[in-house]
Amino acid sequence: MSVIVIGGGFGGIAAALRARALGHDVTLVERLDQLGGRGRVVRHDGFVFDAGPTVITAPFLLDELFTLFGEVRADHVSFLPVSPFYRIRFVDGRHFDLTGDAAAMRGEVMRFSPRDLPGYEKMQHHAADLYRVGYERYGAQPFHKLSTMLKAFPQIVRLGGYRSVYGIVQRYMRDDSLRRVFTLQPLLVGGHPFHTSGLYALIQYLERMHGVWFPKGGTGALVAALAALMQRQGITIRLQTDVDRLLHENGHITGVALTTGETLAAEAVIANADAPAIYADLLPGVKRRRWTDRALDRLDYSMGLFVFYFGTNRRYEATAHHTILLGQRYRELLDEIFGRVSDVPEDLSLYLHRPTATDPDMAPPGCDAFYVLAPVPNLRAGIDWATAAPRLRDRLVAMMEARELPGLSAAIVTESWMTPETFRQDYRSRHGAGFSISPRLMQSAWFRFHNTSEEVRGLYLVGAGTHPGAGLPGVLTSAKVVETLLKEDAQPG
Repeated sequence: MSVIVIGGGFGGIAAALRARALGHDVTLVERLDQLGGRGRVVRHDGFVFDAGPTVITAPFLLDELFTLFGEVRADHVSFLPVSPFYRIRFVDGRHFDLTGDAAAMRGEVMRFSPRDLPGYEKMQHHAADLYRVGYERYGAQPFHKLSTMLKAFPQIVRLGGYRSVYGIVQRYMRDDSLRRVFTLQPLLVGGHPFHTSGLYALIQYLERMHGVWFPKGGTGALVAALAALMQRQGITIRLQTDVDRLLHENGHITGVALTTGETLAAEAVIANADAPAIYADLLPGVKRRRWTDRALDRLDYSMGLFVFYFGTNRRYEATAHHTILLGQRYRELLDEIFGRVSDVPEDLSLYLHRPTATDPDMAPPGCDAFYVLAPVPNLRAGIDWATAAPRLRDRLVAMMEARELPGLSAAIVTESWMTPETFRQDYRSRHGAGFSISPRLMQSAWFRFHNTSEEVRGLYLVGAGTHPGAGLPGVLTSAKVVETLLKEDAQPG
């Protein structure tokens, strides 16, 4: 069978490899000039910046892609352990090091609130149960049938999936600072901790079980290794190739039409584009039953992201690979970030990525490479990013200089940034959302974009907006779901 994959992000790459391992003829088309999607590479003046994902928490999913063809991932790209996983800094100067060491974690909890240690232990058991059900049992399970959701629902209720992540954590932790520490993970997949389904508390256990890793050479080195694997396996890769619309006949996909006027025939299409954009923009002439324009407008979308990349002419050895600088406010700030405020909130929480802490080769000798990510409202807020971006850049530099990187303003030698407008333009992300639709309970599993389309046969979807969700584990697992669907659909009858 001939298969076209639209989009060369991690979901598209994984889907292309899995389809090829099934024996299909696969062509991957990518509208940008490099593969990786949100995981592309930004290079400036000898500095290497990973544009997006910086955390590998399920390395086995990447190992599987090489194993499909009898290869070993470590022969092509090395994964370096990151410790601590995250250093979380509070405005009062305290910090919490989140690691995979059980004894060290108990020590950190004791430093903050000894009375919460028993609750912490119980919370870890709960997270393990969520992982076994939410990820191991149902993560790679197709959810396009309501019967699957009905079967899973009693277990979701039993484990508190109807609660928010914050709602689960506050049952076990009484200290406000610890509640913040253990409810930050939903932000890594675009979720508001007070609204995201409690199922996502499984991320705690996922990280603890499998660790946090960084590819030697950066995420771009991992993309390059996967691209080379695709080429070895005969997958055709076409960069700077933009799809104008999907072709279909009698309710079945027949190929794609490119913006150049060229058409490519296919018996199946796997779309790694933003799911709302697929239905809104790529299916003209299809009377959509579920994903109408009205339905797409009513969805709750993730926050936007402002990402500031910068290189310094000095090293900051005391700064961890991943540092989270929390602001004074928590829920109030989150409500503003996920709302439609008319400007960027004055006080922000930041995620600071220093890859040179683990791999010094990401910058010239004696230098550091960084990016700092600020969650901000998406484009529904109406912020004018042409004027807001330079102001926000200066605020972030001042905040980092005061709290983490002394002398920063004088040490920056190269810089660039991305705004929600960049996400809209480069990734065609609806409303410039950083992670497509948010992971609320009513936008998860069966309620999320299905991995096989309800609107036209032969169309499959992978990526952040689809089941099981955003983040590298989510998008890589979405490709496993599509692999299952391709097998099922190939069965006679």
